[in-house]
Amino acid sequence: MSPPRRRLSTWTAPGRRETIFVLCLFTIIVFIFQSNVSADYSDEDDSSSSWSWRAAYSNSDYWFSRGSSASSNAGSSKKLKSDGSNIIPSIQGSDNSGLTINDVTISWKGPKEKMPQTTIVQHTEGFTILDNIYAHNGTLYIITDSPKSVPQIRTMISSGYPVFNGEAEVKKREPTAKDMQIITVKEAEKMFGKLAHRLEGVTFMSNDPPQSAELFFGLWRAYSSLDPSIKSTGQTVLPPPRRWIFTHTREDKWRDYAKMNQWIMHAAFPSASLEFSTDWKDRAGTQRLWFFDRLVLADRAAAMRGGPFVATERYASAAFELPGSAMWFEPVRTNVVEFAGLHRSEGSGTMHKPVITYVNRQDWGRRMLKPEDHEGLVRALRRLEKERGWEVNIVAMDKLTREEQFQLAGRTTIMMGVHGNGLTSLLWMHPTPRAAVMEFFYPGGFAEDYEWTARALGITHYGFWGGQHFSSPDLPPRAYPEGFQGNEIPIDGEAVANLVIHQLSLNEEADD
Repeated sequence: MSPPRRRLSTWTAPGRRETIFVLCLFTIIVFIFQSNVSADYSDEDDSSSSWSWRAAYSNSDYWFSRGSSASSNAGSSKKLKSDGSNIIPSIQGSDNSGLTINDVTISWKGPKEKMPQTTIVQHTEGFTILDNIYAHNGTLYIITDSPKSVPQIRTMISSGYPVFNGEAEVKKREPTAKDMQIITVKEAEKMFGKLAHRLEGVTFMSNDPPQSAELFFGLWRAYSSLDPSIKSTGQTVLPPPRRWIFTHTREDKWRDYAKMNQWIMHAAFPSASLEFSTDWKDRAGTQRLWFFDRLVLADRAAAMRGGPFVATERYASAAFELPGSAMWFEPVRTNVVEFAGLHRSEGSGTMHKPVITYVNRQDWGRRMLKPEDHEGLVRALRRLEKERGWEVNIVAMDKLTREEQFQLAGRTTIMMGVHGNGLTSLLWMHPTPRAAVMEFFYPGGFAEDYEWTARALGITHYGFWGGQHFSSPDLPPRAYPEGFQGNEIPIDGEAVANLVIHQLSLNEEADD
């Protein structure tokens, strides 16, 4: 037996109530749609809009295209002011948080729109901060109608060739048109057209080969010059870099065996991405024009052409020619020690219990104290611990975990040891009036690596030759006599202990 057939209902015309409901609903939808369109396409400068951000583009107005299409600027762009009140990223700390994934290009297509010109924000040999700089096919382009205002290219960038001695090797480091060019707006528009692809925020770029040291130190010092009011707590208005680009360094050459580079980068700048030479080649291979909001450029060979490097042989020394706060490194230092599990306030002030750390190299096999002098130093430090209640740590840094190294350094008031890598931990000491580094050398020998670093951070440095000590500005010349790398380095433990007492009592009444 087949199931009964369902009877279809017949249609009836809507009544008055249904008709009014549909008309009201339609009116509401149209009103909402029109409101959104009006908001999206408004060219008014509304600081509360999601489009709001600060820019310091020298010269005329131009447009940020919301789409990737070069023809989509009509009615779909945000016009930005070009007066001096807008800075990218500004000293007020703009983070460009109003941008969306659609904001990937800039264009200047209208008859009154001009290509953003490059501005030199800060410059010293080897370190340059530029706004609105471009890159195409691996070449950096400074686009300006005032080329005489731009520093010499060779003081900003080199060929990226490794640094070796010899006149022929020096010539290989001279920059060419492949590395950087200065061109006018007219020339740029003829070469590249009316659109560029944007790398927003702050970019740190190293044009160095893998062998460069002090890069991190110098780049941050140069960038910190934009905030001369960094506080002792590390508080700053500077936005963090969005990316680091290493144009001549492969990833495997950047990663160190102890994984310190990676660890510090994640600690100091957790949101920053890393691009290496292969990534830079990939960008060049797109044959597109790239636009950097702000680029902090570092080049060791360019720094070597300046007076500061000649005087110190320190790559980062040129960056200290720029203005800056005495607490310039504190934003980085506090991020790193907190990442290690130490509160940033630890080690601050001048009235807390002193922490003395002796970095022991006696198991290293080279550059070691005489065994009897090492034992005498330990006895003198332990006596200070017992008689004065000060904390004394005698450690081999390589025996500690990364976290333990950073935590101990962050708490240390006075760090001491034979010249060597263990003293690198002084970077994470809090630069208080009592803070000091005491470095032991073979008599007659001296290397300024850690003296210069300590002084750059605002930490007092003392060098020792046995029982004799010296400090800036009365420093001996650089020298590496026989015995400098040996295992018979003398030290007078009592002289060290007396200087510790003097250093701590000298500043015991200083304000916290």
